[in-house]
Amino acid sequence: MSSIPPFGLGTFRLQGQAVIDSVKNALDLGYRLVDTAQIYGNEADVGQAIAESGVARDALFLTTKIWTANYGKNLLIPSLKDSLAKLRTDHVDLTLIHWPSPGNAVPVAEFMGALAEAKAQGLTKQIGVSNFTVDLMRQAIDAVGAAEIATNQIELHPYLQNRKVADFARGHGIPITSYMTLGYGSVLKDPVIQDIAQAHQATPAQVTLAWAMQLGYAVIPSSTRRANLESNMKAQQLRLSDEEMTRIAALERNGRLTSPEGLAPAWD
Repeated sequence: MSSIPPFGLGTFRLQGQAVIDSVKNALDLGYRLVDTAQIYGNEADVGQAIAESGVARDALFLTTKIWTANYGKNLLIPSLKDSLAKLRTDHVDLTLIHWPSPGNAVPVAEFMGALAEAKAQGLTKQIGVSNFTVDLMRQAIDAVGAAEIATNQIELHPYLQNRKVADFARGHGIPITSYMTLGYGSVLKDPVIQDIAQAHQATPAQVTLAWAMQLGYAVIPSSTRRANLESNMKAQQLRLSDEEMTRIAALERNGRLTSPEGLAPAWD
């Protein structure tokens, strides 16, 4: 069983007052997982929002991600300590490697070893990876063992179901976290999603999030609107039928949205 909450708040592309308001609204509504990253440039804002929320630190699950420039064994831990200072905490609950090292400049064994050392020092309770292919997951497993990898956070939505990676991860007991679960909103316009939503008197976003969680994936949708934050939470109570899950499974079209040049690996 994954020790990562199945539902949380993403903060990608949100900065300044927008992310402060989003986090404070989410925490007020009952969200308890907040996902950020060094490259988002919003860790200090997230830290401020948490401090002002009045929610106790031990009630929260806080995730950050190490940026590629900080993968060297002498750089990773100092960069994480800098993140902790911005987040106003002495530890995070989960630290991820954000992308594979461009051009394999830092070997997987080196940065996974440094991440494991950060865990040993109590700077993070769990460690994991993001945007890792099957081959990269194999290398990470060789470095620290599958049991040490709390998740692989990947782009995953009805148009990109990433089954090869998800199946490999499942086979090794590594939970998947889905990011961009709503496909930047594109899947919300899909007639199949809309039809299922109508049948449940739910929103297309609720259906899509429920689909991912029903497959066993954690989700971290973001929103700047309190109404959407509140609505998205209700996906946790929605159950889709086997037939509805099959209909969504058929929407796969390898519709990858995130593949930055110089960062993206050779995708499966």
